Amino acid sequence: MASLLLPLLFAFMVSLVAGEGHNITAILDGFPEYSLYNSYLSQTKVCDEINSRETVTCLVLPNAAMSALAAKQSLAGIKNALRLLTLLDYFDPQKLHDLPHGSALTTTLYQTTGNALGNSGFVNITNLRGGRVAFAAAAPGSKLDSSYTKSVREVPYNLSVLEISAPIVYPGLLDAPSAASSNLTALLEKAGCKTFASLVVSSGVLKIFQSAMEKGLTLFAPNDEAFKAPGVPDLSSLSSAELVTLLQYHALPTYAPKDSLKIAKGRITTMASSGAGKYDLSVVSRGDDVSLDTGVDTSRVASTILDDTPVCVLTVDNLLLPSELFRGAPAPAPGPMALTPSPSPAPAKEAPAPARKAKAPSPMPLSPPAPPTSAPGESPAGSPESAADKAADEKSAAAMPLKTLAAAVSALLALTPFL
Repeated sequence: MASLLLPLLFAFMVSLVAGEGHNITAILDGFPEYSLYNSYLSQTKVCDEINSRETVTCLVLPNAAMSALAAKQSLAGIKNALRLLTLLDYFDPQKLHDLPHGSALTTTLYQTTGNALGNSGFVNITNLRGGRVAFAAAAPGSKLDSSYTKSVREVPYNLSVLEISAPIVYPGLLDAPSAASSNLTALLEKAGCKTFASLVVSSGVLKIFQSAMEKGLTLFAPNDEAFKAPGVPDLSSLSSAELVTLLQYHALPTYAPKDSLKIAKGRITTMASSGAGKYDLSVVSRGDDVSLDTGVDTSRVASTILDDTPVCVLTVDNLLLPSELFRGAPAPAPGPMALTPSPSPAPAKEAPAPARKAKAPSPMPLSPPAPPTSAPGESPAGSPESAADKAADEKSAAAMPLKTLAAAVSALLALTPFL
């Protein structure tokens, strides 16, 4: 009997710990030598993308190497580099040194953005003489200039944090479009949001959005088809002030890319909000889909037009109709529920995202599947939180797996006399 129950209890205990998920910024808080890397993870929100993954390997840079990478670069370019340093597979030291045929090609977060040309979003891992493991971008002409240094943290088959000696880059990786050099209306028109762009300009709201771009702005732009959809209210019946409010309702006064929206909880303040519970909305996320619920209608976040910290411009499939302006609109959807953060800052299965995720043509055997996880995320967009509270939340999140493990061990010991 004991021989049967003990393995089952041990497997259950391990699954509980793995199910707690990971929080990369909380983990790296305990390593001051990576403080600059960790800071850029938070600034660019790449940490939310990492936390949303069940299986991931983070190639971290010590402060000196990170400083050299970030020098004179835009946050958009740094974000690309951090994504390329995030491998979507589990690599621990043993796996690095036991690569089949001595090398492997693995995909990264950057490949999933759809911005990588060809296989430039992949990383080449190669075993060299003397036990050295080197890394390089898969883009043509890339050199194996970065080496594995040491393991920082391992959570088998879920998270591996490895230090490397130098950044992994290639020509063009850091040349990302920036908000400072972008024409907002031109971007909207090119993305098929001409009607929205026209209203933003004619109402004068464009100046409001441009002023907000320095501190933080997330814009939800309805495509042209959204204005032609059945049941859309006649916007010409709105007063000038109401139209301005409606357009401001399509923006957040903070930087919240799609992966950050996935972990948002409760109601989110918009630029139209003037008081508690006024002109806010909530996020509903399932899988890789994110939708916005106004209480009157729901709209899917379709694509990303611009993502340059602190500005993000996203397209949505429908107009966002606030209940304060459209009380006579169709009955509101069921009240939004507080979302549980998933390692991921998780969204509803709808049409696939425009950017197609490529799979790594790795010759290696696949890593054992990781159990579903649920990781703590950052505070929701628009929700005020003190630095002290945030730090406490992160420490608590990091300690959760240990608490769960302790509880499981206690239960196992209590059952021992009966086995």
